[in-house]
Amino acid sequence: MSPLNHEKIYRNYLRPGQIYLLTLLRILIGWHFLYEGLAKLFNPYWTSADFLLQSKWIFSSLFKALAASPTILKIVDWLNIWGLILIGLALMFGFAEKVACWTGAILLFLYYLATPPFSGYSYSIPQEGSYVIVNKNLIELVALLVLNVFHTSRVYGLDYFFFRKKQAPSIQK
Repeated sequence: MSPLNHEKIYRNYLRPGQIYLLTLLRILIGWHFLYEGLAKLFNPYWTSADFLLQSKWIFSSLFKALAASPTILKIVDWLNIWGLILIGLALMFGFAEKVACWTGAILLFLYYLATPPFSGYSYSIPQEGSYVIVNKNLIELVALLVLNVFHTSRVYGLDYFFFRKKQAPSIQK
């Protein structure tokens, strides 16, 4: 299936409500990423050090090593902030949705690996609830993978203008 046929397929095989809800999900996740990035950007005291230092699972030594080096920590903070902002904007406006979904899912997976919600693990950083294995990071990660399959930005988003089928010029006789 060519990406040029997505709009026709969506309009013929998905009900409008399904497209609208998937688009709304994309925009809401985008807002969440954008908000988190801006909140970190405008807080002069924010750093990912506390989060990284509390890592307790399989890559905890890597996360703690990132926090131990001031230079690397500044790079990690910068990448985190601007990654959140750019992923959020891309999702909200439907631009490069596939890239935004994958990079967002990878970022959320790293958050999940750093501080998994497993029983017996406690953190001093605020937790927004967990159900043994599932937390908001895992739910949002899976939602991004679902969005990656549907490409709603090719119907409602800036990607529409990049992926729509160009009409061949007609020859007048």
